Amino acid sequence: MFISKDWRINEEIRAREVRVVDENGEQVGIVPVREALQMAVEKGLDLVEIAPGAKPPVCRLMDYGKFRYEQSKRDKEARKKQKIITVKEVKMRTRIEDHDFLVKSRNARKFLDAGDKVKVTIMFKGREISHVDLGKDLCNKLAEDLKNIALVEREPRVEGRNMVMILAPRLDAAKGDNANDANNNAS
Repeated sequence: MFISKDWRINEEIRAREVRVVDENGEQVGIVPVREALQMAVEKGLDLVEIAPGAKPPVCRLMDYGKFRYEQSKRDKEARKKQKIITVKEVKMRTRIEDHDFLVKSRNARKFLDAGDKVKVTIMFKGREISHVDLGKDLCNKLAEDLKNIALVEREPRVEGRNMVMILAPRLDAAKGDNANDANNNAS
């Protein structure tokens, strides 16, 4: 059950009457707020407004402190499972030598294997900007070299005096490598 972050509890509830749901999730009915508060006090629980937009608002009897503690644990667990994807950058010039290109390609492969995205930046200097096709060819060559482990997330595009392309790791590439390892071990 989702409850918003700005809950009104106990005396903060402003409605005259509310629909009450008990601690077991059973509906008690529509009762005046004073009576609902009395029910909460008798059971040693809090009255929490969970649906303020409803007519009448829906309130639930619960241990508010325990609920907030469990909610924070769930939020923390959800943050642990999130994978933070960083974007690494590989910069090149249009007149790059073959060996230097291989080094940049190897670096990009390393970043992609680690699960990071790669931003490929081709820098143009002076009149080189009139030869955008050279930059595009360089981007396509790198994408071709890395096609087994990367997808082109964003096609090469000129931004100011640079050309930018973004590569993302393939999800099926990691599975494919494991399948090949299993086949090699079986042989």
